[in-house]
Amino acid sequence: MHQTCKYSLRLAETEYDLRRAQAMRAGQFGAKVVRRILDADAFDANYQHVLITERETDEIYACFRFMHFKDGSDVDQSYSSQFYDLQRLITYRKPMLEVGRFCLKGGIQDQDLLRIAWAYLTSYVDRHDIAFLFGCSSFDGVDNAKYADAFALLKEHYLAPERWKPQVKAGEVFEFAKQLKCYKPALRSANQNIPPLLRTYLGMGGWVSDHAVVDRALGTLHVFTGLEVDAIPASRARLFRASAQAITLKSA
Repeated sequence: MHQTCKYSLRLAETEYDLRRAQAMRAGQFGAKVVRRILDADAFDANYQHVLITERETDEIYACFRFMHFKDGSDVDQSYSSQFYDLQRLITYRKPMLEVGRFCLKGGIQDQDLLRIAWAYLTSYVDRHDIAFLFGCSSFDGVDNAKYADAFALLKEHYLAPERWKPQVKAGEVFEFAKQLKCYKPALRSANQNIPPLLRTYLGMGGWVSDHAVVDRALGTLHVFTGLEVDAIPASRARLFRASAQAITLKSA
């Protein structure tokens, strides 16, 4: 268990832990589409689940899941591969980590939650020599017009390198790189509408697919997001490692 003065982080170890994470996810993913108690899928059984709780009450304030791949040869078993053609990543020959279903307790704007999550991931990346992180970064709702400035900014500065570029696979997509080719983003609106987790990835040198998937089952638009660990600026890497070292590792 990782602890700070206010929050604790731990891996889900019991079915009850997993159900608590799924219950929290249900409030964020798909809540506008259909009311459900749990957000659960077939991938949950193979992924590790992280809970960040308030230390005094054990109330969950954030959660996410992740899966370790030895290299790109099994990337077609990832959650993301349902929606994106990742054939180009199959040739990736270093360890990879898919991170997904990240959610925060509604209305909470505590940056410590993101900091703690990234501190844990930094520790995991270093311990297991992870070279590439990836996943789907979600925008709330399926109205792409609401996020025109954000997508235009992604188009101008953050598209995937050609050698790893995900291809279209999903049935319903918004090809923003093509459709917003001549659109110039208003930076304030763009930055306000980029989700916090995606903003962190981009600040570390991350990139996205040239299209967004319209996921009506979850009520989101999402983009494939990739980050090569070697691309992280040295100053950012030092900050994340300092945070990881500041969190004491204790037995659960």
